[in-house]
Amino acid sequence: MIITLDKNTCLHKKPNVVFILTDDQGYGDLGCAGNNVIQTPNIDKLYHESIRFSNYHVGPTCAPTRAGLLTGHYHNSTGVWHTIGGRSLLRKNEVSLAQVFKNNGYKTGIFGKWHLGDNYPYRPHDRGFDEAIIHGGGGIGQTPDYWGNDYFDDTYFNKGQPKGFKGYCTDIWFNLGLDFIKRNKDEPFFCYIPTNAPHSPLHVSEQYSSLYQGQVKDDRAKFYGMISNIDENLGILREKLREWQLDDNTILIFMTDNGTADGCDLDQQAFVTEGYNAKMRGKKGSPYDGGHRVPFFLHWVRRGWNSGKDINRLTANVDVMPTLIALCDLDVPDGLQFDGVSLVPLMEGNDQSWEERIIVTDSQRLPNPVKWKDSAVMSEEWRLINGTELYRIKEDPGQREDVAVLYPEIVESMRQDYITWWEKVSRQFDEEIPVSIGSDLEKITDLTSHDWRGDAGDCAWNQGDIRAGKVCNSYWEIFVEEDGVYCFELRRWPEEQGNHLREGIPGVLKGWYSGGRAIPIKKASIRIRDFEETKDVKQNDQFATFTVALKKGPAHLQTYLEDEHGNILGAYYVYVKRNLNKET
Repeated sequence: MIITLDKNTCLHKKPNVVFILTDDQGYGDLGCAGNNVIQTPNIDKLYHESIRFSNYHVGPTCAPTRAGLLTGHYHNSTGVWHTIGGRSLLRKNEVSLAQVFKNNGYKTGIFGKWHLGDNYPYRPHDRGFDEAIIHGGGGIGQTPDYWGNDYFDDTYFNKGQPKGFKGYCTDIWFNLGLDFIKRNKDEPFFCYIPTNAPHSPLHVSEQYSSLYQGQVKDDRAKFYGMISNIDENLGILREKLREWQLDDNTILIFMTDNGTADGCDLDQQAFVTEGYNAKMRGKKGSPYDGGHRVPFFLHWVRRGWNSGKDINRLTANVDVMPTLIALCDLDVPDGLQFDGVSLVPLMEGNDQSWEERIIVTDSQRLPNPVKWKDSAVMSEEWRLINGTELYRIKEDPGQREDVAVLYPEIVESMRQDYITWWEKVSRQFDEEIPVSIGSDLEKITDLTSHDWRGDAGDCAWNQGDIRAGKVCNSYWEIFVEEDGVYCFELRRWPEEQGNHLREGIPGVLKGWYSGGRAIPIKKASIRIRDFEETKDVKQNDQFATFTVALKKGPAHLQTYLEDEHGNILGAYYVYVKRNLNKET
């Protein structure tokens, strides 16, 4: 059904969705949340014109929040309990929100930070997005990202292919989103703009950071400046929606992905010592509310949700997918179930029938999850932290008085809730999440140390570690898609950087860190299944090449670069290609 507004404009019955997700901005990093320093007039205006879920929770770090948001499932069960180490990859069998929109006739686009996999089958255009322009990894300047990106005039990946852009990253993401909206304004669309800002490194034009210099310390001035730039772009986006007569039937959502990273400083007990965090304890990564309670605003004129209204019931990121499916009247695959629930009854004021619920979130950041680690079991009244600390959250929102000894029966009940949750999310913990090689959908697979398994995954996750030549190593989980002969190129530097294996980087570069050291690498080795081979490395070799015949199926790949002193590190980059001219 099409509702004609005038001879130039029409709107489909199904609403459009524009979803803005910012990175590392906390609940207190907004003027409308009581922060008297930061200037966010456009976000504040949206706050006053939206339904606000004021008791809304996510994962305490980046990728886990995204996994829960885009699947409606607790992040641990999706395989995403870390931000690196091969455990930021969204399991292949998960159905994404973008896939559901696409299957219902929506145009889908993502512009910004994906952080759920950089190789097939985990890339956004493998998971339902028609258009996808993103940076690599979990932040600009991380190992999977295009070499030398520093937020200005960067090269991003357009459905996996590098493309250069002019301007500041946040401006680019919003401009790409607006272009997508304009091209698709006559049919329903899902436009997802997950900014990398204000995630570190804290790079922003002085035009924005200068607003706060002298009021807060320098890093916080940059952090706030990055948020003010986001705010400016939100204002432009809303103007364009009005200009294109799309504001009436567009669901506009604003949220952040975890607690603040730089909006406050904490003491050893996670209490705020400097800065502002809306009176909450903890920040990014913390099991206390400051780590995972974030803003969530939803604005939709056609349904009358364009004036300020608070909903204080306990909600979470896993509720978003079932909510949007209900609001947009979308069909879903048979048998698809969610850990979250539709929030439409609350939005329509029917909270009398709303059932008391328990929500669990945690921060693992380990190769393999550990029970009770950095966990929060939440109800309307209580917070159980790490299975031992208990807080009455309504009376004690700052979580200062542990009352576990006074209410042992509450502790025991919530511990049982956690155990039930753990049994559900841990069923696939031992299953691998391999990157495919040899697929026709990714002719060359660029493996990076960002996805090394094991503890070494923490070692070389950003380009600064690569420059430093950190001596660490681990393996990749891979899946060989087709029988064939495969070529493996082992590199210390990415192809676009161009250095040879032994070479360093003189001077200072833009980005996270300064120049990198030379390493006198003399040998390169590879091990995959029962195949092992070593080759000598010559002075000006950019890479070492190995040719291996492989059968279809799972495997572990490990590489070794040995210097003349006997130190061994892994190849931070491995380019893999199936040789179509040879057979096994």
